[in-house]
Amino acid sequence: MTCIAPDRIAAPRIVVGVGCRAGKSPEAIEAAIAAALARRPGLALADIVRVATLDAKAAEPGLVACCARHGWPLVAIAREAIAPDAPPGDGTAPSSAAFARFGVEGVCEPCALAAAPHGRLLVPKTIVDGVTVAIAGPA
Repeated sequence: MTCIAPDRIAAPRIVVGVGCRAGKSPEAIEAAIAAALARRPGLALADIVRVATLDAKAAEPGLVACCARHGWPLVAIAREAIAPDAPPGDGTAPSSAAFARFGVEGVCEPCALAAAPHGRLLVPKTIVDGVTVAIAGPA
């Protein structure tokens, strides 16, 4: 048996899915991400390997600036990849607002899952001041 000090254990690599209202600041988006991370002890900003959002939101200035500030790649998920006819059972909560505006049943949760192949939802949708955040990562 090998003993490993807790500080030497590799941190989980996570993907953050983000949805937001137009005009949200980088600080508001970062605050929402921090709130979602706080829901799962042991997760930190340094564990994020990428941020994913819906293709329609990928050019949102606050989101782009937040990702650039932290060096996180921003991945745009095509609406077709999370279309309402996609297989159910991914554990995401439907959003009537996302469906009305974009024709999808959610943004943050399905985008996080789509950008984390073989991952699972670690933190469900967290809503903070017009920003939605979900976290996916290894099972």
